[in-house]
Amino acid sequence: MAKQQVSICALSKEELENMISKLLKATNSLDSQLTDQTSTHRILEEALNDPRNGECAFKHLKQKASLAGNLERLGLLGSNRCFVEFGAGRGKLSHWIDLALQDAKNAHFLLVERASTRFKVDGKHKRQGSTFERLQIDIEDLNLSNVPLLAREKLPVVGIGKHLCGAATDLALRCILSCYKTEQEDSDKEPLNKRLKSEMGTTKEYSMNLSNDTVLMTPNEPSVLGIAIALCCHHRCEWKHYVGKEFFSSQGLTAEDFEIFQRLSSWATCGMKRQPIDNEHWKANLEEHNFEKNSTYEGTLTTGEREHVGHLCKRLIDQGRIWYLQQQGFDSAVQYYTSPSVSLENVLLTAIPSPTIQQTEDC
Repeated sequence: MAKQQVSICALSKEELENMISKLLKATNSLDSQLTDQTSTHRILEEALNDPRNGECAFKHLKQKASLAGNLERLGLLGSNRCFVEFGAGRGKLSHWIDLALQDAKNAHFLLVERASTRFKVDGKHKRQGSTFERLQIDIEDLNLSNVPLLAREKLPVVGIGKHLCGAATDLALRCILSCYKTEQEDSDKEPLNKRLKSEMGTTKEYSMNLSNDTVLMTPNEPSVLGIAIALCCHHRCEWKHYVGKEFFSSQGLTAEDFEIFQRLSSWATCGMKRQPIDNEHWKANLEEHNFEKNSTYEGTLTTGEREHVGHLCKRLIDQGRIWYLQQQGFDSAVQYYTSPSVSLENVLLTAIPSPTIQQTEDC
């Protein structure tokens, strides 16, 4: 029987105050004000200045431009690598990153999306030196070492994503880091036939195990050059998938605490609900990120205080992800990559191998 989720409205004033005290203690040493790494990329200048693009399209283009700019800042744009886009949807992020690569050679794109997607932009890729393939599979079931493209090319990978909701971010981190180590989970699960769609729209059936529960990685498997994921919807995170469990335990926090913080994280956007109802941008943001209608708390907290609590919950959850990446040998950080007026979810999680790891690989 599924465990019933904690209702914030059901918490007493004393219970809520106790949870906020725990939150303040756990985040006391963390920087709540992140570094602003808002960026852009010259390849999107024409599209950004095109008056035919409406306000919504313009905001998405600004986010993609900043993601491309941050990838360039981190040194992740280049030849001889495979970009794995998690939650790829129509594939527009990979489309623009491909254009940003310009003269790069031997660049591959693997677009991971569990849903069947309409209006894909895959057919628009005309640049020589890059290939695109789609993999229709749940991230939880994906083992990159068994993907034909990566098994064949054995290229290092760059993990990317734009607004990867809740638990999908944690699943993507585990998936991408399986290039170093694979944990055995659900060992009784039977392998499924997965559909791998190429750029030309043809579908290939692979009767093979793409899940992450059978293969131990070897030095010949692809390594990870870096990760850049725009975070989204912390209120949809799940403890069973969360990569920061050990970090939470180190702070004296439990799974029950996580569940409450996860739900309180939606308060970070409660200020948006004060916007006029006819403001289409704000309405679209609320609908896009699936904010809960019953997540407010009619207590003694002001709207500003609720927003602050929500941001601290997000920061704490993200710190667990940073800690996990650091334990795997990566330098990791979260930073702003766009303004709140462009997107409510404006934080980017990045990771690159620490200098000691890079030196070891160069030897």
